[in-house]
Amino acid sequence: MNSLLTFPKGGVHPPESKDQTAALAIERMPVPDELEIILGQHIGAPCSPMVKKRDVVLEGAVIGEVVKGLGVPLHSPVAGTIKDIGMSAHPLRVKAPSITIAVDHAATPASYTPNPWQELSATDLLVKVHDAGVIGIGGAGFPTHVKLKPPADAKIDTLLLNGAECEPYITADHRQMLEHPKEIIEGAQIILKILGIKNCQIGIESNKPDAIQAMADAARLGSTPECSLSVHALQVKYPQGSEKQLIQALVGRKVPSMALPSAVGVVVHNVSTARAIYDAVVLNKPLCEKVVTISGGGITKPANLLVKVGTKIGDIVQYLGGTKPELAKIIMGGPMMGFAVSSLDVPVTKTTSSVLFLTAQEIDSRPHSQCIRCGWCLDACPMGLEPKEIGVYVEANRSEDTAQFGVFDCFECGSCAYICPAKRPLVQFIRLAKMKAKR
Repeated sequence: MNSLLTFPKGGVHPPESKDQTAALAIERMPVPDELEIILGQHIGAPCSPMVKKRDVVLEGAVIGEVVKGLGVPLHSPVAGTIKDIGMSAHPLRVKAPSITIAVDHAATPASYTPNPWQELSATDLLVKVHDAGVIGIGGAGFPTHVKLKPPADAKIDTLLLNGAECEPYITADHRQMLEHPKEIIEGAQIILKILGIKNCQIGIESNKPDAIQAMADAARLGSTPECSLSVHALQVKYPQGSEKQLIQALVGRKVPSMALPSAVGVVVHNVSTARAIYDAVVLNKPLCEKVVTISGGGITKPANLLVKVGTKIGDIVQYLGGTKPELAKIIMGGPMMGFAVSSLDVPVTKTTSSVLFLTAQEIDSRPHSQCIRCGWCLDACPMGLEPKEIGVYVEANRSEDTAQFGVFDCFECGSCAYICPAKRPLVQFIRLAKMKAKR
């Protein structure tokens, strides 16, 4: 274990809970009768509708564009008719602007043929990535074409592909690496050409030995004198997949406070984002479907599903045979950083990695108590912050004074809340502190 790479400070090891789906091949879910496409799927400005009610659209057609600001276009995942331009359920904002499409099941699905890309310029490749609507699949949804064009003064020398998938339950990236390693590696080659560098390192947690082998074989075949690709086994420790922690683990560089990875010469992308880049450049295929892990003791049939963006949780539940009586909570995302949802009408977005159906035995619903000053959250925080102090200040209505404890460096991984013996909602305290401190 000591020979495995990891970050030096903090971290926790919650139960992995990946057994339900790790061995399940990706399964394409039949398209439901209706999709609800959220207009704001990425960090930046939300899309504006480029269609109107009753318009007929083809699969892959642009239905939303960012008129002003940072963003990428939005595509129709299917052929069909625009049923409504209104509001849909959203896991964070309760409701969000959306486009509802009535699916034309009689339409012939789009086909995609590989095209050579090696002679294209970095600018041409960037345009393809933008036009396909590619965003960071494994994180907050930052537009990929922007991330692939770092500041002019940044001396980028290394690309890191993130295959850690450290959150419990989730196996979507695992299955992508196992089933599509060649596409991921070719996506990495495209990224290297765009960045004008030749070194790519891929980090995968050691609890995925089959994925490590598959990716190492593909990396070896994809390496050339101009393109060096290598796979590295990481210690199983959460949050190993966080950008800053992955950079420390793989290349030993520490990203300064409030800075981006480009400040230390690194660009980081998720392995599934690399595959989306392959699809965009090689196949001219827009990003409008997603591999999503469906797991937990409260779902009848766990699965790794390939679903169209806009598919509602309720349609997924129906396809998988319904929920079990002991279902206690539904979470979009992982149990550490995901969000509980109260409606099956919430649709899948480009960044949805999983939907978890958890029983009472899988969650901890005990009420929290006062801080007992044990210091466990300080030991667990991978950023070296003081979560307990932030919580105490928030409870004292002094959120504006929490910057001294590093509140804006927190990426809300939940390690502090997980380890806290008093079960204090430290992540919620931190989110509240951020909101109030920015006012």
